[in-house]
Amino acid sequence: MNDLLLLATLLGGPQHGYALKKQVGLITGQGEMHNNLVYPLLRRFGQNGWISKRTAAGQRGQTREVYTLTKKGKQELLRRLGDFTSKDASSESAFRLRVGLFNVLDFDTQKRVVTERDRWLIAREQNLGRLAAAVDLDTWSGEVVRYFREETRRERRWIASLKRQIERQASHK
Repeated sequence: MNDLLLLATLLGGPQHGYALKKQVGLITGQGEMHNNLVYPLLRRFGQNGWISKRTAAGQRGQTREVYTLTKKGKQELLRRLGDFTSKDASSESAFRLRVGLFNVLDFDTQKRVVTERDRWLIAREQNLGRLAAAVDLDTWSGEVVRYFREETRRERRWIASLKRQIERQASHK
């Protein structure tokens, strides 16, 4: 997931490593990505030809490495975003990353992503219903199950809205 976030951040244009780790931190809400994660990923991206690197002057006279997404890197990013597995469908962050990048994904991929997440949510809602019916839940565990069920229903309403938006955009093309 971190590799997808880092590659996707380069869609906005060339960035130096410090800016990348700060931007990914803002996106995830978890603070800056650690150097021990960012720079090995950037090195691997370069080895795979997904990014190019050049040296540029920094604002305070230092030199910085500036990374740019290559055509091959964008193709790889799009391929991996489109490879939305059942494991990805169960992950809020994997789903939300793709929704956040719908502007670069085609109609069929957008539709498949929301459909697969909705299927997973339907199964989750059914499982939670079976749990509530089969187990004598105390006050607090009952609260948690009710919360998860409402959260699931809320996300399904959002997905229905996303589906309508996808259809509207497709009809305008």
